[in-house]
Parts: sequence; structure tokens; C-alpha cells
Amino acid sequence: MPQKLLTITTKGQGLYEFTEEAKAFVKSSSAKEGLLTLFVRHTSCSLLVQENADPDVQRDLKTFFARLVPPSNDPSMAWVIHTMEGPDDMPAHIKSALTQVSIGIPVSSGTLALGTWQGIYLFEHRNHPHDRQIIMHLSL
Repeated sequence: MPQKLLTITTKGQGLYEFTEEAKAFVKSSSAKEGLLTLFVRHTSCSLLVQENADPDVQRDLKTFFARLVPPSNDPSMAWVIHTMEGPDDMPAHIKSALTQVSIGIPVSSGTLALGTWQGIYLFEHRNHPHDRQIIMHLSL
């Protein structure tokens, strides 16, 4: 069962598409049918399948999550205890808990069975740059 570690370098909060890297991994396996499992090895970012045609979708998602879970120095977040790593840290953990750290995508006829406008994204929830590791695992 093929497996690969992918590292994505982020520049701060936002969505980072890695659909092409996932497609290339599947293609290199020569598998015709299977399941691609993606797992991010961090607790302050997440994974999602989302529209990749209109960048406004990405901006709106980032804005929504910022409004839903503001930085811990916002008065509405006065209840937060975990603040040692900065005001974006605990909110990043909450955002990660509300989304997902693992997703599965079917492989059909040797390619990812994504819809026309679907892309695969790392959703970075921290303000500062990070190197994020994603394990790509193909089950046949």
C-alpha cells in the first residue's frame, strides 16, 4: 500500500490547495480503484475538500471562521486559558476541532473521484508560517 509524506509550507492563515500533488501521488501508484486517505499531523490546521474555481469561497471561509472563533485576546474569548503560544493558538485548535484532520477520497479509473469544482486544501489556522505534514495513504 503506497504512502507518502507531503510537506506544505504555509504563510499564515488561509487555504492551501494541494490537489495536484494528491493526483500525482495516485497516478504514480498505477492503482485503478482504491481510497486515498489524507491525514494532517498537526492540531492547529485541518483538511477539507472545497470549491477551487472562485477564490471568493476561500476568502469567505477564512472570514467566517475568524468571526466564529476570534483571537483569544478578543473580549468574547476571555474564557480561554491556553494562551501561552499567542492569541491565535487556542482559536486554531478550536477551528481544527470543528473541521477535520483526515479525509478519504475514492480513486476510480486511476484518478481521484473529485467533482468538477472540488479541490483538496490544507486549512491553516495559525497566523505565522508553518511546515505542515500530510500523510497520503492509498488503500487498494
